[in-house]
Amino acid sequence: MDDETFWNMIDRCREQTQHPNERLSWLRGHLSGQPEAEIVQFQVCLDRALVPTFTWDLWAAAERILGWCSDDTFFYFRLWLVGLGRDMFERVARDPDALANAPEIQRLAGRSPRAWSDEEWPEWEELDYVAGRAFEDATGKAVEDFHKAMDALHIEDLEPREPVGERWDANRDDETARRLPRLSALFPATEVL
Repeated sequence: MDDETFWNMIDRCREQTQHPNERLSWLRGHLSGQPEAEIVQFQVCLDRALVPTFTWDLWAAAERILGWCSDDTFFYFRLWLVGLGRDMFERVARDPDALANAPEIQRLAGRSPRAWSDEEWPEWEELDYVAGRAFEDATGKAVEDFHKAMDALHIEDLEPREPVGERWDANRDDETARRLPRLSALFPATEVL
C-alpha cells in the first residue's frame, strides 16, 4: 500500500458514512480482506501521514477548539483530522486556521464542548487500532504479531520528539487572533474545562 492508496481508502470510508464507528467498521472490513503486508502498510502510511501535523500551531488550534489539549488528546485530534479526508488534512497541515472551513468544526462553534455528542468530538483514537484489529481478523494472529510485523520493517520514526515550531498560548486572544484569526472568531477564549 502506498500513500495514494491509503488516502483513497480514507476518502472512500468517509463517503460511506460520517459516523466514526461505522467508518471504523468499514475500514476494518476492507483491510481484513487485504494481504497481511497491506494491512501493516496501512499503519505505516497512517503513521507517516501524521508527521506534518505534529506542530505547536495545530496543537494551539486544537486547544482553542477544545478549550484544553493533553498529549493524548492532541494525538487523537490528529487522527480525527486524517478522517476529514486528504484535501482538508493537507490544507490544515499547511495552515491550521483552515480548520475554520471544516463543516465538522463549524458545527461545534458557539456550543460548549459539554454539549457535543460523542460522534461530534474531534478525536478518533480508534483509527490507530484499526489496522491491528484487521490484522487479527485476517490472520488469526494476535495484535502482538502485528506489532512484530511493524517492527520487522525497521521504519524510522519520522515524528520529532517535540512539536515543530514555537509553543504559544492559544488562550491569549491577541496571539490567537494573529495566528489563527478564523478559529479565534469561531472559538472565543474560554475557561479550561
